[in-house]
Amino acid sequence: METGGNSLPSGADGVKRKVCYFYDPEVGNYYYGQGHPMKPHRIALLAHYGLLQHMQVHKPFPARDRDLCRFHADDYVNFLRSVTPETQQDQLRQLKRFNVGEDCPVFDGLYSFCQIYAGGSVGGAVKLSHGLCDIAINWAGGLHHAKKCEASGFCYVNDIVLAILELLKQHQRVLYVDIDIHHGDGVEEAFYTTDRVMTVSFHKFGDYFPGTGDIRDIGYSKGKYYSLNVPLDDGIDEESYHCLFKPIIGKVMEVFKPRAVVLQCGADSLSGDRLGCFNLSIKGHAECVKFMRSFNVPLLLLGGGGYTIRNVARCWCYETGVALGMEVDDKMPQHEYYEYFGPDYTLHVAPSNMENKNSLRLLEEIRNRLLDNLSKLQHSPSVHFQERPPDTELPKASGCSLHRYISFSFLMLHADEDQDDGDERWDSDSDMDVDEDRKLIPSRVKREVIGPDTKDPVQKGSVEQPRGSVTDETGVDVSPMPIDEPTVKVDVLKTGSDRPVQPGTASGPVHSTPVKPLLVNRTEPLNRL
Repeated sequence: METGGNSLPSGADGVKRKVCYFYDPEVGNYYYGQGHPMKPHRIALLAHYGLLQHMQVHKPFPARDRDLCRFHADDYVNFLRSVTPETQQDQLRQLKRFNVGEDCPVFDGLYSFCQIYAGGSVGGAVKLSHGLCDIAINWAGGLHHAKKCEASGFCYVNDIVLAILELLKQHQRVLYVDIDIHHGDGVEEAFYTTDRVMTVSFHKFGDYFPGTGDIRDIGYSKGKYYSLNVPLDDGIDEESYHCLFKPIIGKVMEVFKPRAVVLQCGADSLSGDRLGCFNLSIKGHAECVKFMRSFNVPLLLLGGGGYTIRNVARCWCYETGVALGMEVDDKMPQHEYYEYFGPDYTLHVAPSNMENKNSLRLLEEIRNRLLDNLSKLQHSPSVHFQERPPDTELPKASGCSLHRYISFSFLMLHADEDQDDGDERWDSDSDMDVDEDRKLIPSRVKREVIGPDTKDPVQKGSVEQPRGSVTDETGVDVSPMPIDEPTVKVDVLKTGSDRPVQPGTASGPVHSTPVKPLLVNRTEPLNRL
């Protein structure tokens, strides 16, 4: 069912949207390990503002092996499913091969964690594709660094790529926008040679993980000019940020004409983030959500980075209100962890007075160069006559009442970000069919007994280290792509389907894109400064 740009009501941006919220209380109980900055319990607070009652709340059905293998390699998925903290020492060769360890540690319930957050993103894509909501939210998703055969940057499974592949079954063109402070390298690589997905990433560039995202990286072959990178320096404030974001995204929407949008809302671009160096306020960050919402195109909102836990919870709570078209009170409501939001006990936190190293001249050069790249796109791409991949089915599953979500929601914000240790970590509308042969794998998930007095010393130190880019997967177009450079090898993956469809027009549906993207091995690394 093609909903295109007409699925949402026209008119003022304040018009309320039908919003689906994907949330599993268990996701906050997974624990990366002592001292690790990634804490899945960040998703919370919005229940205490009464926002859940204004949304359809869905417990995501866990992604199955074959769902993950639509993008990831079979042997990598098998490894994630089988490895445990007890067996990892017997698999040292595979740990190195798949880049698991240190930044991406093995922990109890690792594969279940991946199944849950990927299931939420794919489920949101299914809801959007079938016109069952206008905006879908999965704050547990947005893990944009994972590659086809490799974990990276705290990310194991790239739920964003899986969600975009799902959207491409029904939509001619999908736009991906990334406002995490880190470059969205995994998503860019996955669609580097296709013109059906445009990726736009606003990120810190230089001596910073993952080291990719040069403004000169623009895509390849049919995907040339369909990858946009906005490299930024320390201390950028919201005024400087939006003098780039709004004109660039406005031009993208005009030229590319996406039929669906995925917005990765990594909160490590906020001022005061434990690992970040930008200076955005919560309102400045949420202005990106508000701007994307104003185009009345089906919108999938995902989480991402964010390591000052209190501010992540504040940000995603406020942005949920923006998605709903509701004003959220700045005064924090009383709840059991109210003390963690002191001393002001407000939703918004003022940005710092750090230096903005992004000069007006630099911002103008970046804006003009990217707008020039966009001007080279003569028209939005169409889709050739193709076979359509099978739908992701909507299963019948046991119900799960709303009060369960409310009662569990704040378990996910039970620790202050200054603690480096502690054990942290669908219903009838679930969006993925049940695999009777493989349910969610049970695991020994660590849990924490929470108390307001729990305080542990912080172990300082960054786990981020720049790595070379891995460029071994891109594209989704089912037809072979002409490649001019001899350094690129293209392997077309064929997928079965029994239903040919008519080519899409502006008023008709388009059914295309295979279950798996094309594999392109680029022997040269991405350009860097």
